[in-house]
Amino acid sequence: MKFSPKYFILINTNITTLDPSFPKATWVAIENDKFFKIGYGDDWKDLNTKSSHIIDGSGKTVLPGLIDAHLHVVSYAKSLVTLNLGPNKNVFSVSDIQSIIQRYSRNRPPGTWIFGKGYHEFYLGAKRHPNRWDLDKAAPDHPIQLTHRSGHAHVLNSLALKHVGIGKETGDPAGGMIERDLKTGEPTGLLYEMGNFLSDRIPPLKPAELERGLQMANHEFLASGITSIHDASPRNDSKRCNLFKSWKAQGFLQPRVNMMLAYQTFSKNGYQHLSANVDKNQLRPGAVKIILDDTTGQLHPPQKDLNEMVLEIHKAGMQVAIHAIEEESIEAACSAIKYALDRVPRKDHRHRLEHCSVCPPSLAGQIASLGIMVVTHPPFIYYNGERYLETVPERQLDHLYPFRTLLHHGVNLVGSSDCPIVPPNPLIGIYAAVSRMGEKNHILGRNEKISAIDVLRMYTKNAAQASFEETIKGTITPGKLADLVVLNGDPTQLPTDELKRLQVEMTMIGGDVVWKRES
Repeated sequence: MKFSPKYFILINTNITTLDPSFPKATWVAIENDKFFKIGYGDDWKDLNTKSSHIIDGSGKTVLPGLIDAHLHVVSYAKSLVTLNLGPNKNVFSVSDIQSIIQRYSRNRPPGTWIFGKGYHEFYLGAKRHPNRWDLDKAAPDHPIQLTHRSGHAHVLNSLALKHVGIGKETGDPAGGMIERDLKTGEPTGLLYEMGNFLSDRIPPLKPAELERGLQMANHEFLASGITSIHDASPRNDSKRCNLFKSWKAQGFLQPRVNMMLAYQTFSKNGYQHLSANVDKNQLRPGAVKIILDDTTGQLHPPQKDLNEMVLEIHKAGMQVAIHAIEEESIEAACSAIKYALDRVPRKDHRHRLEHCSVCPPSLAGQIASLGIMVVTHPPFIYYNGERYLETVPERQLDHLYPFRTLLHHGVNLVGSSDCPIVPPNPLIGIYAAVSRMGEKNHILGRNEKISAIDVLRMYTKNAAQASFEETIKGTITPGKLADLVVLNGDPTQLPTDELKRLQVEMTMIGGDVVWKRES
């Protein structure tokens, strides 16, 4: 049998394939960029030739490459090269934020923008957002933009507000809200759901800085065993697509990318302009993203508009991904998808709900009956558990990220991080879904624990299905792309407490070792 020069056999391993037709193996042969054959014991010797390369896995565990089905690449890259104001950097008060900004501003010429990300009012002593006047005290001669940990709120100082044209007489944009002082009516600097508004008015990072952040992000993805990502930015358009193409060509972003598209871009131009000259296995257009929120006290977009938006996408034969967090928005999203299916029946549409954070059993049943996939965030249990226990109403706690309930109803459940809200580490997501344990050992929704194999499916097989790519990735199956991760332990066999100590040893994309732990 003749093999290509790029041919090797990984032996002496504990392989969980996630393929039900051949669930376990001890070796896998890879030819070029695809899995060639798998098997047990010494059967690999029948394939061994002078040109083959043998790699001893030393008994380590091998899984399909992990897929993060909802994150924000550009936001993550920016977060790595701007001021980190999260609790992981010991930022626990507004004065801490002021001190960091003040020190940083000393080395920046007046008028230079200062960006900070990752603060959350829950972790600040006064449990309040900073405001424009707080930031003015820190650096009055620099325009400042802080981005909340969620990405859905921003704080600007007075100079930045002036730069973007927000004053006392400025009205709230559609779907957004400008917080105002109750006595004077002056904007406090806190802006909700105004990311698009601000991105059109605030200068972006310099390309060199963004590329530096991207290379840091790429390293974190690979070190976490992530071989594919679904970029869920609501601002993805042809310009962003060209940026991704450039990054892929330069090797700055190695995981395979499925890029969602902003509804506004889809409605104007469709997908055709994104498809040319793209290696489909490296970068492909994905679902059309719609953000559904109730920041202003009313759903935006309203149900009637949402119905028509979803129908438009559905009629075009495309997939919709609706950002829906709590019951009202989830129910509205389900109604819109049902509206489309009633008018244009279509099997296997795979429309998606992103987040689906608070979901009682009745809604889980509705989601299942409509064939909707749910893309959720297991690591939120770990990183946000303490905050959820203090801030989420008791009636909702039992229905918060209800993994077991959703699976019980037959929902195809998919794993992700929503990075940069939390770090892009699927192994923490596995631990959190199995244990329901927060970072400070608080248990959240113990009845919603699921098995390790169920979580692995969420980050592999199910995630591939969420982008219609299950024929090329998601399992270790001959003929599929040779994306895999090697771990130092078997998550399906380890005691729950030991899951959080799992580590990635090696990451492979298309048969190439793209990351390896230094010994």
